[in-house]
Amino acid sequence: MKLTHDSIERNVALLVILTVLVVSVGGLLEIVPLFFQKSTTTPVEGLKPYDPVRLSGRDIYIREGCFLCHSQMIRPFRAETERYGHYSVAGEFVYDHPFQWGSKRTGPDLHRVGGRYSDEWQRAHLTNPRDVVPESNMPAFAWLAKNPADAAGVPDKMRALRKVGVPYTDEEIAGASKLVEGKTEMDVLIAYLQGMGIELKGAK
Repeated sequence: MKLTHDSIERNVALLVILTVLVVSVGGLLEIVPLFFQKSTTTPVEGLKPYDPVRLSGRDIYIREGCFLCHSQMIRPFRAETERYGHYSVAGEFVYDHPFQWGSKRTGPDLHRVGGRYSDEWQRAHLTNPRDVVPESNMPAFAWLAKNPADAAGVPDKMRALRKVGVPYTDEEIAGASKLVEGKTEMDVLIAYLQGMGIELKGAK
């Protein structure tokens, strides 16, 4: 059978197969080269894997859906860099599995929030956002201060991340639980927030 535009459109099964083939090849041609580009696989200077406390905080951030209202990707536009700081680069996210880029900004982008406010400010903001930002529509997370952080599960998370390329050592994994013990979920979440985007914070 001679394949013509008309015959392909009339044959639903063939149209589906060819569409999937074209999309798959096109996707591979766009995605595969990224695995070999230095800018996407090499950490920026000063970037280190999340320590056990920040890793625990990141899990709380994801669990509570913070990424649904806050992006972590500053685009290279003047309006964004003047408000948030240096635009985000791929080398800042090589240890993120999964990354938290997002596109929804009910709240501000948080990629450069690390060090912008004190721990006390962050604690007050999480406890009752309107105490520090009167116009905020963010829900309160006061109960995080009562929940102990999961210290026992951290080593397993680090082992899993090591399998996908995060360079945790055996010593770091062995001592992980001890570093998280005694901390609340709010403590570890604040630690995560305070480390966000600090490697390029002062870059121009």
